[in-house]
Amino acid sequence: MRDSFDLGGRVALVTGSNRGIGLAVAEGLGRAGARVVLNGRGAERTQRAAADLRAVGIDVRTSVFDVADAAAVADAVERIEREVGPIDVLVNNAGMQHRAPFEDFPVEAMRQVIETNLMSALYVSQAVVRHMISRRRGAILNVGSVQSELGRPTIVPYTASKGGV
Repeated sequence: MRDSFDLGGRVALVTGSNRGIGLAVAEGLGRAGARVVLNGRGAERTQRAAADLRAVGIDVRTSVFDVADAAAVADAVERIEREVGPIDVLVNNAGMQHRAPFEDFPVEAMRQVIETNLMSALYVSQAVVRHMISRRRGAILNVGSVQSELGRPTIVPYTASKGGV
């Protein structure tokens, strides 16, 4: 794989990457030679995920921050750029789900889903792209969901947020 998709010398930040799709994407980028930065809100889970990737020979770092907090995102991106290296690849993968009947869906839960799934892609992309522009290189990938096309009455905010992505 590395010959056809070589990311040696590149840094990749994957949000929401301490499990699931994000962790699988991080592993793939790492196997292609990228130095991977795992992100999650929980330090313990993120450290465990990093240890799993290190065990298979992937160069991995961690950055624990909430992607729904624009100030925390800006600080984290500056720290990664300074301590790990220039971010060449950003994968906006962080997401969350809250299920409830639409007519009873808590407004605060809807705000949290929209902030985490949709607004975080804006926050992280803006923080990273400022550096990419000056370097004249980089790639940003946004992870959506088939649920943006197949909404259900108990996941209206998720459907809307992933449709926005």
